[in-house]
Amino acid sequence: MTTEARLARARRVLDIERRALSALADGLDWRFARALELLLACRGRVIVTGVGKSGIVCRKIAATLTSTGTPAFFLHAGEGSHGDLGTLVRGDVLLASRTAARAPRC
Repeated sequence: MTTEARLARARRVLDIERRALSALADGLDWRFARALELLLACRGRVIVTGVGKSGIVCRKIAATLTSTGTPAFFLHAGEGSHGDLGTLVRGDVLLASRTAARAPRC
């Protein structure tokens, strides 16, 4: 592959990502604003949960929140349904993720 072909491929990838981010921005609405309000008002911890690939992303979100000063941890959704939900206490916020392609928006 030539240098020009590599650059052309990189530009295509960046264009795809730009369009995806634009579509994401267009989809922001009151639900996103409400989620931000809940997170900003959180007096406890942010518990982030998901399974599969969403779970991998949730682990990263929890780690990023923790590293920036927000008490947070990852809770595997399967474990949560088997008793670990007891780790949540009043004042915590639960951030649950799912694969958007497989479930309708709430």
